[in-house]
Amino acid sequence: MIYAVIAVVLSYLLGSVSFSIVIARLVKGIDIREHGSGNAGATNTIRVLGKGPGLLCFVLDLGKGIAAVFIGRWLGLDGIDWTPALCGLAAIMGHNWPIYFNFKGGKGIATTIGAIAALAFVPALIAGVVTIIVIAITRYVSLGSLIFAALTPVLISIFFYSAPVLTVSLILCVFAFVRHRTNIVKLLQGTENKLGAKKGS
Repeated sequence: MIYAVIAVVLSYLLGSVSFSIVIARLVKGIDIREHGSGNAGATNTIRVLGKGPGLLCFVLDLGKGIAAVFIGRWLGLDGIDWTPALCGLAAIMGHNWPIYFNFKGGKGIATTIGAIAALAFVPALIAGVVTIIVIAITRYVSLGSLIFAALTPVLISIFFYSAPVLTVSLILCVFAFVRHRTNIVKLLQGTENKLGAKKGS
């Protein structure tokens, strides 16, 4: 049990490394949370710093989710998916509320994709393809993110993954919609910024 607790704590601390904040400080000496949309995430990093730093941020944030799940598998001793699933959740909580940066982080989608991919690859792949198509057509990253978050629990249920994975995917879906609540309002009003705009979503 103690190893599972250590794994979850380590995952939260890993998730708390906000790469968008770190990259923005290294590249331009700014706090990304004071520019663009104010969100500490890959999309805002692309808009403020460009595609290179933004894509690097996305890959690193994605990696946090994957790494957290593997930490859970390495240290978890329960023989089921609770520890890896909770580690994935902890990493996303760290990204959203990072202890190193006054608990003001991003929206957690890239890290969510990484965690879900490590826990349930096929559902994540299908949801990811749908998400890419939606973003390519609409250029609304927020819409694609919400579709990914909503679709993964459905697919996880269809493919009969374990209760821990399904439970965590549902929690992550709630997280995504809560963190994107202002984006949802903008989408409904038709005022949401599209990918490529100077101001973030």
